[in-house]
Amino acid sequence: MERANDSTFSGFILLGFSNRPHLEAALFVVMLIIYILSILGNGMIILLSVVDPHLHTRMYFFLSNLSFIDLCLTTSTVPQTLANFKGKDKTITYGGCVTQLFISLGLGGVECVLLSFMAYDRYVAVCRPLHYMVIMHPQLCLQLIVTAWFTGFGNSVVQTALAMTLPLCSKNQVDHLLCEVPVIVKLACTNTSINEAEIFAVSIFFLVVPLLFILVSYGHITLAVLKIKSAQGRRKVFGTCGSHLMVVIIFFGTLMSMYLQPPSSYSQDVNKSIALFCILVTPLLNPLIYTLRNKDVKGALRSLVRGIIDSRER
Repeated sequence: MERANDSTFSGFILLGFSNRPHLEAALFVVMLIIYILSILGNGMIILLSVVDPHLHTRMYFFLSNLSFIDLCLTTSTVPQTLANFKGKDKTITYGGCVTQLFISLGLGGVECVLLSFMAYDRYVAVCRPLHYMVIMHPQLCLQLIVTAWFTGFGNSVVQTALAMTLPLCSKNQVDHLLCEVPVIVKLACTNTSINEAEIFAVSIFFLVVPLLFILVSYGHITLAVLKIKSAQGRRKVFGTCGSHLMVVIIFFGTLMSMYLQPPSSYSQDVNKSIALFCILVTPLLNPLIYTLRNKDVKGALRSLVRGIIDSRER
């Protein structure tokens, strides 16, 4: 990266809400609580999916991967933000910025693709139940997971390289909470129209296309559910699918507002709030909506606790 007129450049200053220290103090407490809850919720899902044989299914294979992604995503972003809120030193090294950008962008891409694969899994389970085990065989599930990770981090390599090789002016103050591609591009002292067009195209691929695929899948699921004669059965499936769809729309909606809206659409404080929502709320909602309300997970959790108590009493 070229840094005009700055031979001692070593990193960035993430301004955050530094002009409002009382807000940062309050956000520190809220973020810490949500972060701990997110770690516990997603960690529990991963643990239960591994130790309980009843959860060794295709659906929980995808869900445990989703929890792992959320666990890594929050850990790659939240601790740095907490440190910035707590102390006066708001700097992040150049290497730290590159690492944060690469990991968060990669994991975000993986989650977008994975959510579309999970929607397909639910479509097959509801609309083609007799062929589910044949279609969603273990090899295909593994291939889908590998595809999601390869696609997400393949894009991250390209995006990070393009953003971090832009010539920057002497500015190293970032009016944001995190190192993100649009934020770094805004610091460049050159024409970035090509970069902005490329970001828009990639965002269409990772945000709009998966969301459309998910909506089509849930549309087919809705039509199939309407054919169920049992009112109780319809309510159960609609309740589950409705909550899943709500989380998906929140996740994609926040990302679209970050990557597909013109920079002037929102104030910078609103952009920061959207970023906070994305790294905090969605990773917490996923375990709550997808699994912790599920009877299988509750049963697995009771069995795990019972086993721990029994082992201590011996």
